[in-house]
Amino acid sequence: MDILVLGAGAWGTALAINAGRRHRVTLWARDPAQAAAIVRQGENAHYLAGHRLSAGVRVASRADGAPRALAARHELAIIATPMAALRQMLVELAGSPCPVAWLCKGFEAPVSRPYGLLGHEVRAEVAPQLAAGALSGPSFAQEVAAGQPTALVAASDAASVREALVAAFHGPSMRVYANDDLAGVEVGGAVKNVLAIATGLCDGLALGLNARAALITRGLAEMTRLGLALGARPDTFMGLSGLGDLVLTATGDLSRNRRVGLMLAQGRTLQQAVDSLGHVAEGVYSARTVVERAGRLGVEMPIAAAVVDLLDGRVSPAEAVAALMGRDPADERI
Repeated sequence: MDILVLGAGAWGTALAINAGRRHRVTLWARDPAQAAAIVRQGENAHYLAGHRLSAGVRVASRADGAPRALAARHELAIIATPMAALRQMLVELAGSPCPVAWLCKGFEAPVSRPYGLLGHEVRAEVAPQLAAGALSGPSFAQEVAAGQPTALVAASDAASVREALVAAFHGPSMRVYANDDLAGVEVGGAVKNVLAIATGLCDGLALGLNARAALITRGLAEMTRLGLALGARPDTFMGLSGLGDLVLTATGDLSRNRRVGLMLAQGRTLQQAVDSLGHVAEGVYSARTVVERAGRLGVEMPIAAAVVDLLDGRVSPAEAVAALMGRDPADERI
């Protein structure tokens, strides 16, 4: 199978390495200098040092062709850019004959509307005829590149996209499950990053394992409420892209969003925390859009709202915890 991966960050590179053990993969970097460095070093030293490119991976850049022209020569195109670049990449791929899927998770910052959109909503605006979906689930790039066992979700309302994703990535070290609830899969991917910041804060303040379990569980309820309001199925949030991705991102030491929460608990400023990562922590940028979208839908998300207040500097870590613990009693329900 011929696969095009558009974006040579950590996750795009890891997926290319993994698939390149069985398929022919073109890893496309926007910057020709970055592409040249990857070719010269045999690895993506900036984003995924220590993981050599597999035999099936070829590196290209815009100098070798625009995304749409390259996609026409492949059987599947994967958008591996941050959420902020998804709209432009979908515009470039509009009319592509091959299935397209994105890896980014989150809500887009507001563009033409007063609230941010999920990936499938962006697609509906700029490339409605494009057969597309998302590849999501609990996954750290380093482990995928190393061939450690991983399970992902191929989500799309088009069977052809789900089938192409399963054919491309299901293999000895990776299970890929198909799901037609694209809205639910995307909500899970967006909200879990915000909740991971909250969990990092909880652990950084040494509040204990009881507090962590409570936060993850009630965070899952918030995620589900928002998903249902956006037309998702409730069972999706019990799967890999809901509970699975939340547990991984909230508790795994490789989680950038969790590390932001840990550093804020240690007294670092948000800018210091972000600068120290060297990579994008999507929860920092999507927290406000999650809460704003929830507010417009009448969905209560107190944990996510506390994260926004913390990131905006309106409360200290201790005050954020006190506000959550000081809420009135309530029945346990979604």
